[in-house]
Amino acid sequence: MGKAERSKTAREKIREQQAAERAREQRKKVVTYVTAGAVAIAAIGAGMWYTMSRSQSEQAGADLAPVTIQADGSVIMAKDGVTKPVVDIYEDFQCPACKELERVSGQTFKNLAAEGLAKVVYHPITIFGQEPTKGNSVRAGAAARCVPDGKQWVAFHDLLFENQPSESVEGFKTDQLIEWGKEAGVTDPGFETCVTSQKHAQAQLDYSDKINKRENLEGTPTVKVDGQMIDNSVVFTPKDLRDTVTEAAK
Repeated sequence: MGKAERSKTAREKIREQQAAERAREQRKKVVTYVTAGAVAIAAIGAGMWYTMSRSQSEQAGADLAPVTIQADGSVIMAKDGVTKPVVDIYEDFQCPACKELERVSGQTFKNLAAEGLAKVVYHPITIFGQEPTKGNSVRAGAAARCVPDGKQWVAFHDLLFENQPSESVEGFKTDQLIEWGKEAGVTDPGFETCVTSQKHAQAQLDYSDKINKRENLEGTPTVKVDGQMIDNSVVFTPKDLRDTVTEAAK
């Protein structure tokens, strides 16, 4: 083999080595990109799981804590001897955000009371001033005041939110309210007349006015723990809500 041929062969070998090296570098880059992508996807997945785990509604736990209906229309849910922390829930049966709060965190409130971790107090009020929302709210609130039994009240409360009408139409009609009362287990013979006559309509309005002024509410839902308003980002996240109330119970 002549000198020129040997030189050519050497150059070819160098080119082959360089090509092989470039191929190895390319493979390394691909592996790096794939690994980084997998890590990113895993991180996103972990973040989504973490967020979902905190926002997931709780399942029903033990039986309801004892429920006591107060003369002013508020309702206390608490085990015997539990006096704090006090979780006050200010809500309007016609309020869409209140309906969403009940859907997302309603069971958390019930569980905390049942576990003896809080004294939960419901304050059904009317915040609307225009029709038809005002009338809807007053009829629902007044009807809730006609329910004499605590557990039946909770069931009726939940049904009102489940069947909440649109803000643009007349709803919570008396015949509907009576039917939902029966569904909630109300058997009191005076319930139907109480609902039909709207016996407690003025009491609902008076209590709402009193609460709005006393608590200086900006809207519903409003949740307070021992008098301190809790941010909605916490209230609408069951895990954060539980952590906040549990911490207050220490």
